[in-house]
This record gives sequence, C-alpha cells and structure tokens, in this order.
Amino acid sequence: MAEKNINNDELIANVIKGIEAVKGDNITILDLREIDNTPCDYFIICDGNSNTQVNAISGAIQKTVSKELHDKPWHVEGEDNAEWILMDYVNVVVHVFQKHIREFYNIENLWGDAKITTITSQY
Repeated sequence: MAEKNINNDELIANVIKGIEAVKGDNITILDLREIDNTPCDYFIICDGNSNTQVNAISGAIQKTVSKELHDKPWHVEGEDNAEWILMDYVNVVVHVFQKHIREFYNIENLWGDAKITTITSQY
C-alpha cells in the first residue's frame, strides 16, 4: 500500500480548524524542525475547560482531518480521563489539555528553543 504524503501545512490548518470548531483555547504551534533529536516536526497545543470539552476538541480534530485529508492519527492516548489527550500524526503531534494540566506541564517552556506561533482564534 502506498503511503500518503500529507503536507504538514495542510495538516496543521485542519487541526486548527478542528480546535476552533469546538472553541478550543490558547492554540500554540511549536516548530521543532531546527532542534536536534525531536520526536516530530511540530507540536500543536491547545486547551479546553473540562474533560468534556477536551474530548470534543480531540473528536473535532480527528473528524476534520479525516474528512479533509483522509488521514487519521497513528496513535491517540489520554481519551479515558481527558486531562491531556495526545494525538500523534507522525510529523505533527497534537496536545489537548485541560487548562490546569497544561499550566502544570508547561510544554512550551520545556521546548523553549522551538519557534512558537500563537494562533488568534476567530470566535
């Protein structure tokens, strides 16, 4: 089976579209390409106000990416308690947090050398 070549920019745009569809907050993109030994090219981080919203964000991202790009995450974890859901699209890893969990782990600070882009939501 031939492997699909999904464009990172298209994937990122559709992930953001999914986040915004259910009013995910504080969307940040970390570009890790200039850093040695990173697990992927990009992290996309956002947060929701409850486990219900975190699950809704995760579902909306997967639905949007599936519909637009016919792709699904290679791996998803954290859906059971929905405090931190990680979706691995290989080159792009999406982290959906509850606000207090995001503040606790502070991934942006751990990857301080990354180029960080903050997305201003349209709603």
